[in-house]
Amino acid sequence: MARLADHFLSEEHLIFREQTRRFVQDKLAPHVDEWEEKKHFPGEVYQWLGDAGLLGVTAPEEMGGAGGDLFYAMIFAEEMCRSGSSGLAAGVGSLGISLPPLIHHGTPEQVDKFVRPVLAGKKVSALGVTEPGAGSDVASIRTRAVRDGDHYIVNGAKSFITSGTRADFITTVVRTGGEGFGGISLLVIESNRDGFSVARNMPKMGWHASDTAELAFDNVRVPVENLIGSENGGFYLLMENFASERLSLAFMAVEMAQLAFEESMKYVQDRRAFGKTLAGHQVTRHKLAEMVAGIDLCRTYNYALAARIIAGDNPMMEVAIAKNKSVDMASEVIDQAVQLHGGYGYMREFLVERLYRDIRLFPIGGGTREVMNEIISKMILPR
Repeated sequence: MARLADHFLSEEHLIFREQTRRFVQDKLAPHVDEWEEKKHFPGEVYQWLGDAGLLGVTAPEEMGGAGGDLFYAMIFAEEMCRSGSSGLAAGVGSLGISLPPLIHHGTPEQVDKFVRPVLAGKKVSALGVTEPGAGSDVASIRTRAVRDGDHYIVNGAKSFITSGTRADFITTVVRTGGEGFGGISLLVIESNRDGFSVARNMPKMGWHASDTAELAFDNVRVPVENLIGSENGGFYLLMENFASERLSLAFMAVEMAQLAFEESMKYVQDRRAFGKTLAGHQVTRHKLAEMVAGIDLCRTYNYALAARIIAGDNPMMEVAIAKNKSVDMASEVIDQAVQLHGGYGYMREFLVERLYRDIRLFPIGGGTREVMNEIISKMILPR
């Protein structure tokens, strides 16, 4: 079925989608159930993706990337979700939130040391923002970096860090100045430095294939050359990062809803009840109609929004709208998919069960739905 959203894509985008889909379905999807059960995917996956040129689709060519626009990153996120594991997509995708500050504001030496190895699949990066006492309220970050000659001494903790147990370095939000957003900096902290430790791997409701860590910094000495941008200027670099992360989550949510719809379509045409297939009942057909309507509306809005960003706009309010509405729609579609599957929808062997668990993180991750509504309200109310 032709999709209205695809009118925003070029032939090159569509070719990239087909190539990425083949790679994911041939190389990754056959192992997803095993990785979900083990709650871990092997490190070789990064190398496979790096060798295929899929880790740096939007990074500049001179840094080892492909130089593609935002649609390439969104297509990659969608196709990774189609592996059947948004946890795998999140684990692989941690570079999408940890590298942009380095790509856009890093020194040539930082690019060579940190960016290139990650894009090649040789190293893993993560973003360290959330703390036990500070999540969406980034201005309340307490992990402190104190200048000591040519080094910073870092003390504090981070939690809910995707890829944190395996990351070679963490793009870390630290406090170098006074209270509030004006005292925040971004500092690259390598995981092999003395005083750095993974306090624990945090068990989760969903996203099982990805690791989520609690990290501790105990007098970690980090060279000043690892500072990204200027001291106390990190908050604005982080805000630049959030827009693409939130839009990516919106795209992922829609693709998860698409998967739930496709699984439901197969199931209702095979399963029989009261003398005919489930698809033969009007109530089922109407549920499917509502599903596809919600998916198409959100997908088209998100693609239009990506096109605006590519054109140079900074639609902060619309990104917040996209995240909330896409996640709300996906949550409803996946819930209905489980209902259509009946008792089987509650069983681990059916994909809709995993989707139901995985989607629950989306109203929380990347900024809660309440924070998104606060952003929207500030944009529409007079100041």
